[in-house]
Amino acid sequence: MTTVRVVVGGAVCEGGRLLAARRSAPPALAGRWELPGGKVEDGETPERALERELREELGVETEIGDRIPGEWVLRPGYVLQVWTARLVSGAPRPLQDHDELRWLRPGEEEQVDWLDQDRPAVAEAMRRLAATAAGIPGVRR
Repeated sequence: MTTVRVVVGGAVCEGGRLLAARRSAPPALAGRWELPGGKVEDGETPERALERELREELGVETEIGDRIPGEWVLRPGYVLQVWTARLVSGAPRPLQDHDELRWLRPGEEEQVDWLDQDRPAVAEAMRRLAATAAGIPGVRR
């Protein structure tokens, strides 16, 4: 039986915007954009792993929200799961694995070259942000 490792991504939202992070490594991914996050370590829940990864990569404290439906294969044995997150304290800055951050509003997501696996979660996060901005009841960010 093959073990699948979970990689978590954070759709960090604030002020009607989504945070995008440009990869600086590895070379095959450098220059492309993603939702920040990383691998779930043994004994961690995905939500705790995401809090830790956002602290390490961006220097922020977050509150993890809803899971975005879906799971995307990154490479054999690894899948991406994404949660919404909101900033509790700190200003995001690229500390590890990234060299630039950018806040994007709904409709601006195509301004960056997203990693293919992140695109469905980004689309859903932007849909939720647009619905929240439009005041549609029952839609949380």
